[in-house]
Amino acid sequence: MRIPNHIGIIPDGNRRWAITQGLKKNEGYNYGINPGLHVFKLCKDLGIKEITFYGFTTDNTKRPSIQKKAFIDACIRSVELISKEDSEILVLGNISSKSFPKELIKYTKRNIFGKGGIKVNFLINYAWEWDLNKLKVADCNLKNILNNIESNDISRIDLIIRWGGRRRLSGFLPVQCVYSDFYIIDDFWPDFKKEHFNKAIEWYNEQDITLGG
Repeated sequence: MRIPNHIGIIPDGNRRWAITQGLKKNEGYNYGINPGLHVFKLCKDLGIKEITFYGFTTDNTKRPSIQKKAFIDACIRSVELISKEDSEILVLGNISSKSFPKELIKYTKRNIFGKGGIKVNFLINYAWEWDLNKLKVADCNLKNILNNIESNDISRIDLIIRWGGRRRLSGFLPVQCVYSDFYIIDDFWPDFKKEHFNKAIEWYNEQDITLGG
Protein backbone atom coordinates (compact mmCIF):
# COMPACT_ATOMS: atom_id res chain seq x y z
CA MET A 1 0.00 0.00 0.00
CA ARG A 2 1.26 3.48 -0.87
CA ILE A 3 1.22 5.65 2.25
CA PRO A 4 1.16 9.48 1.99
CA ASN A 5 4.12 11.24 3.57
CA HIS A 6 2.04 14.24 4.62
CA ILE A 7 -1.69 14.45 5.36
CA GLY A 8 -3.68 17.65 5.78
CA ILE A 9 -6.75 17.57 8.03
CA ILE A 10 -9.67 20.01 7.67
CA PRO A 11 -11.87 19.26 10.72
CA ASP A 12 -15.10 20.92 9.65
CA GLY A 13 -18.65 20.67 10.93
CA ASN A 14 -18.29 21.34 14.66
CA ARG A 15 -21.07 23.96 14.76
CA ARG A 16 -23.42 22.01 12.53
CA TRP A 17 -22.85 18.92 14.67
CA ALA A 18 -23.66 20.87 17.83
CA ILE A 19 -27.00 21.94 16.38
CA THR A 20 -27.91 18.32 15.57
CA GLN A 21 -27.19 17.42 19.20
CA GLY A 22 -29.36 20.20 20.59
CA LEU A 23 -26.32 22.18 21.74
CA LYS A 24 -25.23 25.75 21.14
CA LYS A 25 -22.87 26.26 18.20
CA ASN A 26 -19.91 27.16 20.40
CA GLU A 27 -20.24 23.89 22.32
CA GLY A 28 -19.33 21.82 19.27
CA TYR A 29 -15.64 22.74 19.26
CA ASN A 30 -14.94 20.95 22.53
CA TYR A 31 -16.05 17.70 20.93
CA GLY A 32 -13.50 18.12 18.14
CA ILE A 33 -10.45 17.79 20.41
CA ASN A 34 -10.29 14.01 20.94
CA PRO A 35 -10.75 13.20 17.22
CA GLY A 36 -7.52 15.10 16.56
CA LEU A 37 -5.64 12.87 18.98
CA HIS A 38 -7.13 9.78 17.35
CA VAL A 39 -6.03 10.93 13.88
CA PHE A 40 -2.55 11.71 15.20
CA LYS A 41 -2.18 8.19 16.62
CA LEU A 42 -3.47 6.57 13.43
CA CYS A 43 -0.99 8.56 11.36
CA LYS A 44 1.84 7.64 13.70
CA ASP A 45 0.95 3.93 13.64
CA LEU A 46 0.87 4.01 9.84
CA GLY A 47 4.30 5.63 9.56
CA ILE A 48 3.09 8.93 8.13
CA LYS A 49 5.84 11.52 8.50
CA GLU A 50 3.84 14.75 8.77
CA ILE A 51 0.31 15.91 9.53
CA THR A 52 -1.20 19.39 9.39
CA PHE A 53 -4.39 20.36 11.23
CA TYR A 54 -6.41 23.37 10.11
CA GLY A 55 -7.21 25.11 13.42
CA PHE A 56 -8.78 28.45 12.56
CA THR A 57 -8.35 31.24 10.04
CA THR A 58 -8.27 35.00 10.45
CA ASP A 59 -11.68 35.03 8.76
CA ASN A 60 -13.05 32.70 11.46
CA THR A 61 -12.30 35.38 14.08
CA LYS A 62 -15.20 37.41 12.64
CA ARG A 63 -17.62 34.95 14.23
CA PRO A 64 -19.48 35.83 17.46
CA SER A 65 -17.11 36.28 20.40
CA ILE A 66 -18.45 33.24 22.29
CA GLN A 67 -17.67 31.03 19.29
CA LYS A 68 -14.28 32.65 18.80
CA LYS A 69 -13.30 31.93 22.40
CA ALA A 70 -14.53 28.35 22.07
CA PHE A 71 -12.49 27.49 18.98
CA ILE A 72 -9.37 29.24 20.29
CA ASP A 73 -9.62 27.31 23.57
CA ALA A 74 -10.12 24.06 21.64
CA CYS A 75 -7.01 24.77 19.56
CA ILE A 76 -4.92 25.46 22.66
CA ARG A 77 -6.07 22.23 24.28
CA SER A 78 -5.43 20.27 21.07
CA VAL A 79 -1.83 21.48 20.79
CA GLU A 80 -1.17 20.81 24.48
CA LEU A 81 -2.67 17.32 24.13
CA ILE A 82 -0.36 16.38 21.25
CA SER A 83 2.63 17.87 23.10
CA LYS A 84 2.29 14.99 25.57
CA GLU A 85 3.03 12.55 22.72
CA ASP A 86 6.26 11.80 20.83
CA SER A 87 6.07 14.50 18.18
CA GLU A 88 7.63 17.58 16.60
CA ILE A 89 5.12 20.42 16.83
CA LEU A 90 4.89 23.67 14.88
CA VAL A 91 2.11 26.23 15.29
CA LEU A 92 1.87 28.54 12.29
CA GLY A 93 -0.16 31.73 12.11
CA ASN A 94 -0.16 35.49 12.36
CA ILE A 95 1.27 36.06 15.83
CA SER A 96 1.08 39.85 15.49
CA SER A 97 -2.72 39.67 15.71
CA LYS A 98 -4.54 39.88 19.04
CA SER A 99 -6.46 36.78 17.98
CA PHE A 100 -3.36 34.60 18.20
CA PRO A 101 -3.43 32.83 21.59
CA LYS A 102 -0.41 33.78 23.68
CA GLU A 103 -0.39 30.28 25.16
CA LEU A 104 0.80 28.96 21.79
CA ILE A 105 3.63 31.44 21.14
CA LYS A 106 6.16 28.95 22.49
CA TYR A 107 5.17 26.48 19.78
CA THR A 108 5.76 28.85 16.83
CA LYS A 109 9.24 27.37 16.38
CA ARG A 110 9.27 23.63 15.89
CA ASN A 111 9.69 21.87 19.22
CA ILE A 112 10.53 18.22 19.84
CA PHE A 113 8.45 16.43 22.47
CA GLY A 114 9.32 13.05 23.92
CA LYS A 115 11.25 11.07 21.33
CA GLY A 116 10.09 13.32 18.50
CA GLY A 117 9.38 11.66 15.16
CA ILE A 118 6.18 12.64 13.36
CA LYS A 119 5.87 16.34 12.50
CA VAL A 120 2.58 17.90 13.57
CA ASN A 121 1.59 21.34 12.28
CA PHE A 122 -1.31 23.43 13.53
CA LEU A 123 -2.58 26.37 11.47
CA ILE A 124 -3.75 28.89 14.07
CA ASN A 125 -5.00 32.34 13.07
CA TYR A 126 -3.79 31.46 9.58
CA ALA A 127 -4.58 33.20 6.28
CA TRP A 128 -3.26 32.29 2.87
CA GLU A 129 -2.71 36.00 2.08
CA TRP A 130 -0.54 36.31 5.19
CA ASP A 131 1.35 33.16 4.25
CA LEU A 132 2.23 34.51 0.78
CA ASN A 133 2.72 38.16 1.70
CA LYS A 134 6.50 38.15 1.09
CA LEU A 135 6.27 36.73 -2.43
CA LYS A 136 7.32 38.86 -5.38
CA VAL A 137 6.67 38.48 -9.09
CA ALA A 138 10.26 37.31 -9.54
CA ASP A 139 9.63 34.29 -7.28
CA CYS A 140 8.54 32.19 -10.23
CA ASN A 141 10.09 28.82 -9.40
CA LEU A 142 9.08 26.46 -6.61
CA LYS A 143 12.34 26.77 -4.70
CA ASN A 144 12.07 30.56 -4.49
CA ILE A 145 8.42 30.35 -3.51
CA LEU A 146 9.08 27.87 -0.70
CA ASN A 147 11.91 30.03 0.62
CA ASN A 148 9.73 33.13 0.76
CA ILE A 149 6.50 32.03 2.37
CA GLU A 150 5.66 31.96 6.06
CA SER A 151 4.93 28.23 5.91
CA ASN A 152 8.37 27.33 4.52
CA ASP A 153 8.89 24.66 7.23
CA ILE A 154 5.85 22.69 6.04
CA SER A 155 6.31 20.16 3.25
CA ARG A 156 4.14 19.40 0.22
CA ILE A 157 0.87 17.70 1.18
CA ASP A 158 -0.02 14.40 -0.47
CA LEU A 159 -3.55 13.89 0.83
CA ILE A 160 -6.11 16.29 2.30
CA ILE A 161 -9.02 14.84 4.26
CA ARG A 162 -11.94 17.15 4.95
CA TRP A 163 -14.82 16.29 7.27
CA GLY A 164 -18.23 17.98 7.12
CA GLY A 165 -19.06 17.50 3.43
CA ARG A 166 -17.76 20.80 2.06
CA ARG A 167 -15.89 20.61 -1.27
CA ARG A 168 -13.41 23.46 -0.84
CA LEU A 169 -9.90 24.16 0.45
CA SER A 170 -10.86 27.27 2.43
CA GLY A 171 -7.41 28.77 1.90
CA PHE A 172 -5.55 25.75 3.29
CA LEU A 173 -1.80 26.03 2.49
CA PRO A 174 -2.19 26.83 -1.23
CA VAL A 175 1.46 26.21 -2.14
CA GLN A 176 1.80 22.87 -0.37
CA CYS A 177 -1.56 21.67 -1.75
CA VAL A 178 -0.75 22.25 -5.41
CA TYR A 179 -0.76 18.48 -6.17
CA SER A 180 -2.73 17.16 -3.20
CA ASP A 181 -5.43 14.54 -3.54
CA PHE A 182 -8.64 15.63 -1.83
CA TYR A 183 -10.90 13.19 0.08
CA ILE A 184 -14.27 14.34 1.44
CA ILE A 185 -16.10 12.82 4.40
CA ASP A 186 -19.72 13.86 4.77
CA ASP A 187 -19.87 13.16 8.51
CA PHE A 188 -19.07 16.04 10.85
CA TRP A 189 -15.68 16.14 12.56
CA PRO A 190 -16.99 15.34 16.09
CA ASP A 191 -18.50 12.14 14.60
CA PHE A 192 -15.00 10.93 13.64
CA LYS A 193 -14.59 7.18 13.19
CA LYS A 194 -11.47 5.18 12.49
CA GLU A 195 -13.19 3.92 9.35
CA HIS A 196 -13.19 7.48 7.95
CA PHE A 197 -9.42 7.57 8.07
CA ASN A 198 -8.93 4.02 6.81
CA LYS A 199 -11.18 4.58 3.81
CA ALA A 200 -9.30 7.78 2.94
CA ILE A 201 -5.99 5.91 2.97
CA GLU A 202 -7.45 3.07 0.89
CA TRP A 203 -8.80 5.61 -1.60
CA TYR A 204 -5.42 7.37 -1.81
CA ASN A 205 -3.73 4.06 -2.55
CA GLU A 206 -5.91 3.67 -5.63
CA GLN A 207 -5.11 7.07 -7.10
CA ASP A 208 -2.76 7.58 -10.03
CA ILE A 209 -0.16 9.94 -8.56
CA THR A 210 1.69 11.60 -11.46
CA LEU A 211 2.44 15.10 -10.08
CA GLY A 212 1.66 16.39 -13.55
CA GLY A 213 4.06 14.05 -15.32
